[in-house]
Amino acid sequence: MAELIWTEPTRHDLEAIADYIALDKPEAARPLVQRVFRHVEQLTTHPESGSRPAELRKSRYRQIVEPPCRIFHRYDGDWAFIVHVMRGEMRLRKSRLSRGTH
Repeated sequence: MAELIWTEPTRHDLEAIADYIALDKPEAARPLVQRVFRHVEQLTTHPESGSRPAELRKSRYRQIVEPPCRIFHRYDGDWAFIVHVMRGEMRLRKSRLSRGTH
């Protein structure tokens, strides 16, 4: 069983997405965050689940998609690190994946 680690910048990523959604649909923001957390929780028992992002086919990163979000993670033995959350229509900048991880 893997321990789930959310990096601080990643929590801010998700919060920013929820804040943006709340501008138009305040009732939709909280359920989105809850769905993301529930979906990501699968990594505790299946830490290598998710697809390889098209932009990063030959990397150690995987993604979970919970529309409208893409949640990037990597598994390092005992820990599943959540390293980036972004809206699905945005382009991935590889530099975002290394923030806050060791």
